[in-house]
Amino acid sequence: MAKRDYYEVLGVSKDAAERDIAKAYRKLAVKYHPDSNPGDDGASRNFKEAAEAYEILSDPEKRSRYDRFGHAGVEAQASQFGSPEDIFAAFGDFFGGGGIFGDLFGDRGGGGGRRQRRGNDVRVDVSLTLEEAARGTTREIQFHRNVNCETCHGSGSKPGSQPQRCGQCQGRGRIVQSAGILSVQTTCPVCRGAGVQISDPCGDCRGKGVLKKQVSLSVDFPAGIDEGMRVRLSGEGEAGPDGGPNGDLYCFISVKRHSIFNRDGNHLIVELPISYTQAVLGARIEVPTLDGPKPLEVSRGTQSGEMFRMPGLGIRDPQNGRIGDLIVQVFIETPKRISTEQERILRELAELEKTEVHPERKNFLERIRDYFTASSSTD
Repeated sequence: MAKRDYYEVLGVSKDAAERDIAKAYRKLAVKYHPDSNPGDDGASRNFKEAAEAYEILSDPEKRSRYDRFGHAGVEAQASQFGSPEDIFAAFGDFFGGGGIFGDLFGDRGGGGGRRQRRGNDVRVDVSLTLEEAARGTTREIQFHRNVNCETCHGSGSKPGSQPQRCGQCQGRGRIVQSAGILSVQTTCPVCRGAGVQISDPCGDCRGKGVLKKQVSLSVDFPAGIDEGMRVRLSGEGEAGPDGGPNGDLYCFISVKRHSIFNRDGNHLIVELPISYTQAVLGARIEVPTLDGPKPLEVSRGTQSGEMFRMPGLGIRDPQNGRIGDLIVQVFIETPKRISTEQERILRELAELEKTEVHPERKNFLERIRDYFTASSSTD
């Protein structure tokens, strides 16, 4: 079945602000939450559909690609949420504190226990050359992230001791606040949702359960990756507190300026100088490409600024695999120094041009003459 438009799913306009998108998603998440619709497969589908729409439209880069290319432009970037638990892991902390799902509905297991929290994502900026971006490359990147403390195995407690159950929430990580007939669960302010308090902290991590460590990873960047794109490595972010899942690693891409080529989407543009004689008589010239020089036929009477397209010599689209073109824009190069013989020949040519004016130039000169004649008659 064809996917619905993401804006239609959330019920917002295409120029909706980020806060309006978040607000619309909040309403749908509450409306179709599985705890409010037990056994309702339709509500579960709507719940996952809303989460997928929010994932794309809340990310400026993904939203831009979706606006330009529709579902095809973000097919590889959209998460396929297999269950509500996948959504809780991705967006559980979206609204801060215990998150919209925990605070409004409690934990999924029904036992009232605390929910594990996901670790923070990590950002790494990676700069590639145009050749690396076009062909794809593998880079060894280094960065710092929090990892579980090996001494206390992430518990935060000194070996031999155990965290103590929080007396405020009785280990649930949440407290219930009542006002009349309304009861709302919120994150415990004492243990901050952990459900426990550390009485004898680990000496290595000082009770945090994590330590900062430098990590080296080999990352594959696909052919055709462009400025502003991101590569996500799932689970390579920081360790989650209390044994929760790791966050993700995001590599943000920048591409260095090239000395010859300019990139326009999947096309490459090169400006190439040609001589006056090549422009007039036509010529076979060598054009630089990412795969080495290639021949190009310049037709007779080529004008300065004219463009020639060389199909399939651009950059591969990482989404659909199509390869762009190389666009060659020629300009006529005027030499600053010429030999005596060249000057003699050019002067002879200039004398010929006085008597043999090209039709286009003659027409233009006549328009100039008529313009000044009309101007002088009105004075």
